[in-house]
Amino acid sequence: MKFFRLIAASAAFSISCSVLAADATDTTNDAAALFKKSNCTTCHAVDKKVIGPALKDIAAKYKDDKEAPTKLAEKVRKGGSGSFGSMAMPAASKSVSDESINTLVAWILEQK
Repeated sequence: MKFFRLIAASAAFSISCSVLAADATDTTNDAAALFKKSNCTTCHAVDKKVIGPALKDIAAKYKDDKEAPTKLAEKVRKGGSGSFGSMAMPAASKSVSDESINTLVAWILEQK
């Protein structure tokens, strides 16, 4: 009887870990999909400058700034210029939720 409980517990633990791992992957995939869907790829790429800076360069610039998520979310929402040159970044569409912007910013800051 103890043997079957051990097998059942092991199986449940295994499934739980797989689900958590899938959720973590889905967050990354969701952010990457959101990046594309929101037309960020028009001006940005992960590893190279397009019109705007590479996401890796943004992450590197703000890596030690504890206020970076707030600053960058505001920049995405309102637009702006001056952080990486004179080219202005347009404001995000009003249809993009604050939650989506926060997801994008968190993902951008994870780029290396």
